[in-house]
Amino acid sequence: MEKYICPICGYDELEKIPYYGGDCPSYEICECCGFEYGFDDGSEGHTFTTYRRKWILEGAEWFVSNSKSNNWDLEKQLANINLTLDKIMNEPE
Repeated sequence: MEKYICPICGYDELEKIPYYGGDCPSYEICECCGFEYGFDDGSEGHTFTTYRRKWILEGAEWFVSNSKSNNWDLEKQLANINLTLDKIMNEPE
């Protein structure tokens, strides 16, 4: 079964593509960052950038903690979306 990457945190085990055709959300919730495609992207004025930064500043806690592997590395996961912690903390909102 094909897996997909979360555009927020880089988690690479999503069951569904986050957005079909670019703009039709899957409504799947990322087990890592907790972002729900089609809900969180329109609520509370969040953008991917602001949601990601808030999640990281609050400790990058896993939404489904038992899905987190023992050797999880945030920097390696962010590389899946071509980002680093330094770049995230310095990108404009």
